[in-house]
Formats: sequence, structure tokens, C-alpha cells
Amino acid sequence: MQKFLNSPETLLAESLAGLAGAHSDILKLGSDGRYVCRRQPVTGKVALISGGGAGHEPLHAGFVGLGMLDAACPGQVFTSPTPDQMLAAIAAVDGGAGVLFIVKNYAGDVMNFEMAAEMASEMTSEMAAAGSELEILTVLTNDDVAVEESTWSSGRRGVAGTLVVEKLLGAAAEQGMGLADLKALGDRTNSLTRTMGVALSSCTVPAAGTPTFNLGEAEIEMGVGIHGEPGRRRQAFTSADAITDELLHAICDDLAAAGLEPGDILLFINGFGGTPLMELHLLYNAARHRLEQRGFRVQRSLVGSYVNSLEMAGASITVSLLDGQALRLWDAPVHTAALRWGC
Repeated sequence: MQKFLNSPETLLAESLAGLAGAHSDILKLGSDGRYVCRRQPVTGKVALISGGGAGHEPLHAGFVGLGMLDAACPGQVFTSPTPDQMLAAIAAVDGGAGVLFIVKNYAGDVMNFEMAAEMASEMTSEMAAAGSELEILTVLTNDDVAVEESTWSSGRRGVAGTLVVEKLLGAAAEQGMGLADLKALGDRTNSLTRTMGVALSSCTVPAAGTPTFNLGEAEIEMGVGIHGEPGRRRQAFTSADAITDELLHAICDDLAAAGLEPGDILLFINGFGGTPLMELHLLYNAARHRLEQRGFRVQRSLVGSYVNSLEMAGASITVSLLDGQALRLWDAPVHTAALRWGC
């Protein structure tokens, strides 16, 4: 294994320090390096906090800034952050309008964010009499259609669709939407979003030093998770068109099963860290033509490696149904390390 690192133990801390230094105009490293937050907290706005294991960058730390998150709590590679990280982030970015957690559906993330919410509530219970008790709500993302149960989750996994939720909620919070309405918008956005991915290779967690799983030279993992969890099946490598057909068949069937008809969509092609943009745009071309043939109207597009699995070769396709409100929120200004437009 050859990676740019000094040691697996210091990789995350050194990387976060680099991120904060490179984007010091918009974000800063929190106390003891436990979180990344906006350089300037916003008073009177609902604070959005997300997080999860490192290795998926730019998710989540790369989405901290105007129009998206107020703070992100990274754990070690593919390891959930701890409740004390969330508590420190809350203290740094709470603007007095409540806190919304955005959590991917993985057992460790769900448990630790729930613990953080309980601990924060207990810490502020003495303030309840004055009517200033901190209110925390949670949006759980579970957009992956590949499997109903996985290695680390009960129910569907939260994957690339989490970016869509964070972008829309970030814009709405910036515009002054209240906590309960943001929670409802997040749940609705998640319910209208579907993702499925495929791996052409494994990835290597630095602390392990060996591939997470092994694929034969002519094999792919259909429906892989963003930590390398098993998908629907392992199958023979085939053409990009055939892979796209299978991914979209699963996505469209799942939308139909939920009673969701073709309409305006965001089409998001996400690389897993080891796939060139040339190949991602090829997948976009194939997916767009097939979706339009099914009656979908691609109104917005995003192509790139935004929800990675270290250096894994592979990609996912995300389809998110958009109404007028969602289109406006997607187009709203955003200024983060990884997403910037309209500013």
C-alpha cells in the first residue's frame, strides 16, 4: 500500500489542518481538531451539523460554508465520530434557532448523533425554565436502493443523496427557514432521492493496510456501499451502457414502487475517488439519455467525486425529483471548499 501519509494515526488530523488552512477564508478547525465549522457563526439561523467517518471527502467537511453546513464532525477513516465532537460543534455554531443533525443511516453514526442530542438536551435542561432550551432535530438519509440491510446499517444506507439533502437544507436555512420546516424538507428530499453504486475495485483503509474486499480482474460489485460493504451481487465486468442500465433499472423501479412518477430531476453522477472525470461524464451521458427515454426531465446536473470511498474505482448514480422549491434551493448561492456557485 502506497499512500501519502506520515502515519495512519495522524492522517485525519493533518488532513483537517490542511483543509482549514487552504480554505481559511470560509472555515476553521474547531477545538482539538474535533470538528470543522464556519469561520463566522450565524446568529438567528438554524445550525446544520453533519459528520461521519473520514475517507468520504469532500463529504462532509468540504460542504461547510455559506449555503450548506455550519459544522462537520469527522471520525477516523470509516469510523463514526463521537458524541463529544457533536457537542463541541453545537457549542461553536448554535445561533439560537435550534440545531438540525443530518445523519447517514449507519449504525454508529445514528447511535452517536442520538447520544449527542440526548447529552445536549440534558446539559441545557436547566435553561428550560427560561424558555431557551436547545432544540435538536435529525434528518436521516437512506437513499441507497441496493440493499435493505447492510453490514453497518439497519435499513437502507445513506450515500451520495446526502449531498442533495445538505445543499437544499443549507440554502433553506440560509433563507431563514425554521427548524421544524427544515426537518420536514429534509425528510421529503430524502424520500424523493434514490442512489445506487458499483465498484470496479476495492479501497484500502490506511490503518488496515490491505484492501477492504477483493475483486477478480473481470469482476465488479453491483450495489456496493461507500465503505466497501457488499452490494446486490458480484458479477462479470461489462460495458458502461450495461452497468448504467442495471443501476437505473434499480433506481427507477424503486421510485415507481413508491408511487413516484417521472418528472423534473437532478442527475448526480458521483465518483468513488479513483474514477476519472472522463468516465464519469460518459456515465452521465448514458444515464441522461436513458432517463429521458423513461420520461424524466433532467433540470440540474452534478458530476464529480463528492462522496468518496478513499481510492475506490467506481461510481454511483443519484436521481432526485425536483419541484420548484427544490430547484430554487439547489440554485441558491453556495460557498464551500467543494461546492461554489452563485456567489
